[in-house]
Amino acid sequence: MSDIAIGPIRVDLSQARNLGAPIFIMLVLAMMVLPLPPFILDLLFTFNIGLGLLVLLASMYTTKPLDFLAFPTILLLTTLLRLSLNVASTRVVLLHGHTGPDAAGKVIEAFGHFLVGGNFAVGIIVFVILMVINFIVITKGAGRIAEVSARFTLDAMPGKQMAIDADLNAGLIKEDEAKRRRTEITQEAEFYGSMDGASKFVRGDAIAGILILFINIIGGLIVGIVQHDMSAGDAANNYVLLAIGDGLVAQIPALVISVAAGLVVSRVGDGKDIGSQVAQQLLAKPQVLMISGGVIGALGLIPNMPHLVFLIFAAGLVALGWWQGEKTRRQASQEAASVQTQAQASQPSEQIEASWDDIQPVDMVGLEVGYRLIPLVDRGQDGDLLKRIKGIRKKFAQEIGFLPPAVHIRDNLELRPSAYRVLLKGVEIGVGEVFTDQLMAINPGSVSQTLSGTATKDPAFGLPAIWIDKGSRDQAQMSGYTVVDASTVVATHISHLLHTHAAELLGRSETQALLEHFTKSVPKLVEDLTPKLVPLATVQRVLQNLLDEGVHLRDLRTIIETLCEQATRTTAVDELTAAVRIALARSIVQSLAGHQGELNVLVLDPNLERIIQQTVSNSHEGMGLEPGLADTMVSDMNTNAQRQEALGQAPVLLVPDKIRLPLARMFKRAVPRLRVLAHAEIPESRSIKVSSVIGARA
Repeated sequence: MSDIAIGPIRVDLSQARNLGAPIFIMLVLAMMVLPLPPFILDLLFTFNIGLGLLVLLASMYTTKPLDFLAFPTILLLTTLLRLSLNVASTRVVLLHGHTGPDAAGKVIEAFGHFLVGGNFAVGIIVFVILMVINFIVITKGAGRIAEVSARFTLDAMPGKQMAIDADLNAGLIKEDEAKRRRTEITQEAEFYGSMDGASKFVRGDAIAGILILFINIIGGLIVGIVQHDMSAGDAANNYVLLAIGDGLVAQIPALVISVAAGLVVSRVGDGKDIGSQVAQQLLAKPQVLMISGGVIGALGLIPNMPHLVFLIFAAGLVALGWWQGEKTRRQASQEAASVQTQAQASQPSEQIEASWDDIQPVDMVGLEVGYRLIPLVDRGQDGDLLKRIKGIRKKFAQEIGFLPPAVHIRDNLELRPSAYRVLLKGVEIGVGEVFTDQLMAINPGSVSQTLSGTATKDPAFGLPAIWIDKGSRDQAQMSGYTVVDASTVVATHISHLLHTHAAELLGRSETQALLEHFTKSVPKLVEDLTPKLVPLATVQRVLQNLLDEGVHLRDLRTIIETLCEQATRTTAVDELTAAVRIALARSIVQSLAGHQGELNVLVLDPNLERIIQQTVSNSHEGMGLEPGLADTMVSDMNTNAQRQEALGQAPVLLVPDKIRLPLARMFKRAVPRLRVLAHAEIPESRSIKVSSVIGARA
C-alpha cells in the first residue's frame, strides 16, 4: 500500500518519503541556530549513535559496493548531523556548564564521567587516540582505496563495455541485460568518485572535532572563571569534563561511520557478505589452523605465560583444523565415488544381443564435456550453459536467417576432466579446456599490466589469455582485461563455430522448414519456385553457397524472387548464386562497410587480372595459376588484408564478375577473412576507394 487512511485524512507514504530528506536537512540546520534543552540533546545523541551502528551493520551485509549506492550521501548527512550536535551542545555547555556535570544532558555526562572515570586527563588522551585512529588510519586508508578504485574503474570502463558488446553480439545476453550492465559500470565509476570526495568529509569532521574540543575547554574555563566566579579547579572539573564528554559522544559514532566507509570501499564482491567471506577464506585451510594452534600452544608453555589461556586457544584451533580436514576429505571421497559410479554406469552390466536399436543417428551438433564440467550443464547445480546455448541459437536465427539444429550435450569420461569438444555430424570441429573455479582474463591488446596465472588462449578467436582466481576479477578488469567465466568461454566458442559452419548446418530438413515458414507469409512465391522451376536440392545448394561466403538469409523474399526469375534461364547452382548475390548487393555491401557511403577495396593489377581471366577461360575446372604466382598473390593479399583490419575496415577484393567465384574459392582457406566482390555487386549508391593494388610488381 502507498497510503494510509486515518479517519477522513489520507496520508500518502511515497510523498512522505520524498519530504523526509528536505525536512531532515532543515532540522539539522535549525539545530545550529536554535537552543535545545538537555533532554532533546540526549535524544539526538542517542539517535546519532544508533544511526552510526545502523550504517555499520548495513555495510557489513552488503555483497558488493554498489549495494550501498547511497553511502556517500549518508556520509555527508551524518557528518552534518554530528557537527550540528557539536554546535548545539557547545551552546548548552557554555551557557549552563556552571550548574553541574549534567548541564548538557545525561548522555554527555555519562561519556564524561563513566567512560573515562571522571578524569579529564584520561579523557583527553582517549579522545586524541580516537582522533588518531579515525583520522590517520581508517579515514586515510579508506580515502586512498576510494581514490585508486575510482581511477582504475574509469580506466577499465572501455574494456568492460567491449566485454558487454561481445556478449550481446554472441547472443549470451539480451539488450535489457546489456543496458543493466552498462548502467552498473557507470554507477560503479560514480560511486568510487563520490567516495573519494566523501572521505574528505570524515577527515574534515575529525579536524573540526579536535578544534571544537579545545575551543570548548578554553571557552568554558573563561566563562566559568570570569563570568561565574568559579575557581580554576571547579571550572576545569565542570567544563573540561563536559567538553570531553561532548567530544567523545560525537567522535565514537564518527569512528563507527569511518569503519563502515572502509568496509564498503575495500569490499571485493563474490556474492557473500563480509562474515561469510572471512569465515570461508580465513578458516577454510586445515593446515593454517593446525600450525597456528601449534604455535599458540608452544607460546603457552613459556614460563610466566598465562598457560591456561594459551592452551585453550591452541586446543580450539587444532580441533577446528582437524574438523576442516575431515570435511575436505569427505568432499573429495564423495567426488571420487560419483566419478566411479558414472564410469560403472557407462559400462554394460551384461551382454545383450545386438539389434537395430543399437544404431544411433549421429547428432548434427554435439557438445561433449569432461566430468568436472558437468555442473555447467546440470540444472540441478545451477549450471547456466544450457540457457546460454538457447540464447546462442536464438541469436543465430535472428542474424543468419534460419534455426540451427539443437546442440546435444553429453559427458565423455575419455576427455580430460576440464576439457570439452564440439562435434559437427560426429566430427570434432573445436576443442578447449576451461576451469569452473577460475576466470579467463582475455587480453584485447591494450592491457596496462600483466597478471599472475596460467597462460592460455581464447579457444574461439585465439587471443592471448590468462586463467586467474575469482578474487582477481577487479584487478584484471582495472588492468584492461576482458574477464569471463567458464560458461561464457564455452558459449562464445560454440557461437563462433556455429557461424563458421553455417553452410554445413543448413541441411535438407532445415531448408524445407525454412521454406515452409516463409510459405506462411507468401505461399504463392514458394509454390512457383519449387518443385516447378528448381528442385529443393538446388535451392539448398544456393543457400549454402551464400552462407559459405558470409551472406545471411534474412532477406529470403529477394532470394526466392531472384531464383524464380533466373530459373527459366539456367539451373546451374553457381550462376543462380551469382544472380542472387547481385540482388542482395546492398545488404552485402552494408554488412562490410556499414552506413558509410564509401567502400574501401583492394583491386588486382590490370596485367594480373588479364592473366587470371585468360586462365579461367582456358580452364574447365576452375583456375589453374602457376604455383609461384599463386603464392605471391596469397602473401600480398594477407599483408593488405591485415593492413585494412588495422585501420578498422573489412578487407574486400573487387574483381570482374567472371573471376569472382574462382578467386573467392582460392582465398577461402588462405585468407578466410577476405571478402571477394564482383563489380556488379556494388550498388550505384555506393562509391569505392581503392586502398591498394595487388600484384602491381608482377
